[in-house]
Amino acid sequence: MSPGAREGARRGRDRRARVLHPLPGSARVSGDPPAVAVVGGGIAGLAAATALAERGVGVTLYERERQLGGRLAGWPERLADGSDVTMSRGFHAFFRQYYNLRGLLRRIDPELSMLTPLPDYPLRHSGGLQDSFARVPRTPPWSALGFAALSPTFGWRDLAGMNPRAALPLLDVRVPEVYERYDGLSARELLERIRFPEAAHHLAFEVFSRSFFADPRRLSAAELVLMFHIYFLGSSEGLLFDVPAEPFPAALWDPLGRYLTGHGASLRTGSPVESVEPARDGTCVVHSGRGARAYDGVVLALDTDGLRSVVSRSPLLGDEEWRARVLRLRTTPPFLVSRLWLDRPVAADRPGFLGTSGYGPLDNVSVLERWEGESARWAARTGGSVVELHAYAVDPAADRLVEQDRLRAELRRVYPETAGARAVDQRHEWRADCPLFPVGGHGDRPGVRTPEPAVVLAGDLVGSGLPVALMERAATTGFLAANALLARWGVRGQTLWTVPDRGRVPALRALNRLAGI
Repeated sequence: MSPGAREGARRGRDRRARVLHPLPGSARVSGDPPAVAVVGGGIAGLAAATALAERGVGVTLYERERQLGGRLAGWPERLADGSDVTMSRGFHAFFRQYYNLRGLLRRIDPELSMLTPLPDYPLRHSGGLQDSFARVPRTPPWSALGFAALSPTFGWRDLAGMNPRAALPLLDVRVPEVYERYDGLSARELLERIRFPEAAHHLAFEVFSRSFFADPRRLSAAELVLMFHIYFLGSSEGLLFDVPAEPFPAALWDPLGRYLTGHGASLRTGSPVESVEPARDGTCVVHSGRGARAYDGVVLALDTDGLRSVVSRSPLLGDEEWRARVLRLRTTPPFLVSRLWLDRPVAADRPGFLGTSGYGPLDNVSVLERWEGESARWAARTGGSVVELHAYAVDPAADRLVEQDRLRAELRRVYPETAGARAVDQRHEWRADCPLFPVGGHGDRPGVRTPEPAVVLAGDLVGSGLPVALMERAATTGFLAANALLARWGVRGQTLWTVPDRGRVPALRALNRLAGI
């Protein structure tokens, strides 16, 4: 099946999802194919490489690590009991409105059978309150009304105390206007301005805002508002999600790597790029540990530190203003992923994923054998459980061993049956490489295009002008980067989909305009 045929199918249940057609052009390159270097083998780089290779471009993908997947990579480990397992940076939710990411994965599995649905997105506060999205209607505004009616964190008195004038814009979110309106405000300040009930503030909204790995006091309110729109108020896909049924390499990246090589791409893992040098003839020379090579185009699909490093070592790349913006980019505080292979099972009714609030540094708990085949097989063989704990926005000065112990202690509070469990083995991943979207920082965020026509950017740190975030922003900008290069050669690029680009209810949009907010 051709890429164009695949793109024509509707990506989800939302009939108001927006389709973005690429510029017209030929289906494939003709004559001698241009050569493109894709630097970075995460979601953004893989999306760009896929769109280019499918259309006959000669793609060389450089990835500094030995595995594909970027921040969703996995690698082999051997446990103390001799079991061979796959470790990663942990749980990621593949929401149904991730149209472009899911479109990328359909290349290797048109039915997306490598993903399995989780039945709920439960949230629990240490004070005893718990929210669920399983019974909440999917389509706005019924989703918001249903959540308020079913949630124990909202009472009629609480709703009466909210500031409707401050809340109305949440029902008519537009990009890029959302940044013009809210980028100068922190996520916490916005919630305080709206006067959300305190319990809902802590349980639902702080849990969501921390999914950006940032403290709500430092996160731009524009990102939080956009997130409300994408996942809740602007889309009828709902807040339920899927997860890979096997570890990331087996389910996703190994098959996609084979797909790319089948389309002629060269995958150079364990090959970091040092610099990119624009040449007078319009090409760019990529310098890596394997030497230097000229390319007709370059996609820089790097994380924040990787992009800053390449730009700082490439003095001729871009102009002074663009380089300064890139070098001002920053990352979020450290986060911790602790995975425990326990010698006994957690209770049978524990969900596959639980968001938490009020449990010290603990942000969520996953029970991997509920949905991941490798963990289920280990649990069945040993009678134990594989439990994963996440802590976001950890104080950089914190003692790491102390924080790891604190997570284990909070697990005992959340799931008391683990108090007597022994860890057969454990792994702890500390990282600090997610992009920070600080208050007032949107103006510094680079876009897909750069001052060099042959060089484009991709990744979740890149601005797109579209209502996308997190993994879907990475996939979308990867395709946009490929489209920008393909247009130079007269080739039609990838069709894209997004959630609606404005509020769904005309009456509420009109009310928002009348309020003059």
